[in-house]
Amino acid sequence: MARISTSAVRVLTASIAAAGFMLATGAAQAAQAGDAAAGKDVFMDNCAVCHTAEKGAGNKIGPNLFGVVGRKSATIAGYMYSPAMMKANLTWTAAQLQTYLMGPQKVVPGTKMGFPGFSDPKDEADVIAYLVTLK
Repeated sequence: MARISTSAVRVLTASIAAAGFMLATGAAQAAQAGDAAAGKDVFMDNCAVCHTAEKGAGNKIGPNLFGVVGRKSATIAGYMYSPAMMKANLTWTAAQLQTYLMGPQKVVPGTKMGFPGFSDPKDEADVIAYLVTLK
């Protein structure tokens, strides 16, 4: 009887791990499937209040996001980052942005970014697709 129980636990554990992997993979694919044109509109509606996205533009309440994808966190000259962001040592990949934009305070507790996170995964994917184009 213990063998059946142990076997059942192994199957259940493997199933949960596989489901978690599929969810993570699906989330990464959702970010890749974003629409950059729609993302620009979402950016203007949600992000442009605090961030610029034009090459050479200055910082606002938040840092300029031109070229953010592939950049290390807290590296824009002239912007005063929070101590939490300076310690975060993140690289802004599409996947990292997706995690961060779901809840900035959860990823970097103490960040100055007051944005609570996107409630619509499509908006988030679209914004990330737009940010990827800013090179």
